Amino acid sequence: MKQKLQIIHQDEAIVVVNKPPFLLSIPDRYAPEKPNVYHQLLRKFNKIHTLHRLDKETSGIMLFARSEEIHRVMSRQFTDRTIEKYYFTLVEGRMHEKEGEIDKPIAPHPSIQGKMTVADGGKSSLTLFKALEYFNHFTLVEANIKTGRTHQIRVHFDAIGYPLAIDAVYGRRTQFFLSEIKQKKYRLGKNQEERPLMKRSILHAHRLVFDHPISKEKVEFTADLPKDFSAILKQLRKWDQ
Repeated sequence: MKQKLQIIHQDEAIVVVNKPPFLLSIPDRYAPEKPNVYHQLLRKFNKIHTLHRLDKETSGIMLFARSEEIHRVMSRQFTDRTIEKYYFTLVEGRMHEKEGEIDKPIAPHPSIQGKMTVADGGKSSLTLFKALEYFNHFTLVEANIKTGRTHQIRVHFDAIGYPLAIDAVYGRRTQFFLSEIKQKKYRLGKNQEERPLMKRSILHAHRLVFDHPISKEKVEFTADLPKDFSAILKQLRKWDQ
């Protein structure tokens, strides 16, 4: 089901939104007519400036500036890494450590285009994590990325042996079915075909904490989980505890 872009907060300086999965953050270089967050906000506010991006499959919170001056101020916070960015993800297996850090350099994969990997000589990359909820076969995790490398969370958790539960590039599933956790208790009606609970990388940008560009006060915004992520957690709590 198609989900709409949600505006979480707007004022004279910034706009904070909750991006649904599969909606592009910015126009596609080769198909600019495809729906994207930037064009939707541009139509509403006449002027808008992109501060960061989320991958197409990733849902969650995004921050935009409403003027060039605000864009410069907020860009400095991103460059200085003073903005705190938190994500929710579900990883394979039960994590042994309740919290910790993954400090591993990331570089483009030497032979697979579009894929990243941990490699000596790569860009320094730091992810802090906290296990929020344990299931029999999975762990719900909050990740705080201190750097913004391509696919950072996906690469880092795969590197320590806990790949994302759904990830077509770095994990072992491209989609998640209820039958996998219900197993023998799962029943389908005659001539029915099972539909996946989720068919994207299981990653949600949950929270942003930063200094407001005008008031200079520290502000915090959160984005609710989308329906597909919530549905998986509901079923895990019922069948995989």
